[in-house]
Amino acid sequence: MHRKQYPGNDPARRTAGWVAVIALHLFIAWALVTGTARKALEIVKKPMEAAVIQEVIIPPPPPPPPPPPKEIVKAPPKVEAPPPPFVPPAEVTPPPSNAPAIASVQTPPTAPAVIAPPAPPAPPAPAPVGPTRQEMGVACPTQVKPEMPRRAIQQRTEGVVRAQALIRNGKVVEVTILSGPQVFHSTVRDAMLQYQCVSGAEVLATQEFAFRVE
Repeated sequence: MHRKQYPGNDPARRTAGWVAVIALHLFIAWALVTGTARKALEIVKKPMEAAVIQEVIIPPPPPPPPPPPKEIVKAPPKVEAPPPPFVPPAEVTPPPSNAPAIASVQTPPTAPAVIAPPAPPAPPAPAPVGPTRQEMGVACPTQVKPEMPRRAIQQRTEGVVRAQALIRNGKVVEVTILSGPQVFHSTVRDAMLQYQCVSGAEVLATQEFAFRVE
């Protein structure tokens, strides 16, 4: 069944195919030997040749010529004017002066001056009369001791008071506190005003009082 369906399996047809292939090979070999195939290849090759077109490179245009150099116009030289001719000034004669002429006059020599002897020095001025300074114990032998103020005892205040007394006609007329705590000023002044002094002239005496809380 298969052989009838596919006619290609016929031995006669197969043999005819092999004969045709062998004949074709023989023809190609003969053509190569005799040169017929080379001519056929040249005929086929001719239409396939491509023309090689050479690229034409156009050179760039030449650069424009440089501009002509500018002409340098030189300024004409300055012509200095010649200096004016020197004209000497006219001589001016001074007017005659009406000033009187000074004549030298010789004076006769004067007599030498008489130098008086220096005056004797003036006597020294008398020194101003004022109170003299003296020790308080000498000026006022009888003194009153100042009392300790109650406020100083309460505040436990201690210190030294320095006072100056002006004595006139045996009495203390003025007391000046020079230094010391103020709490003791009044008691010192009261005590010194009770002093009995022996000096009759004005005397300044200074005294110090030390206050201690026992």
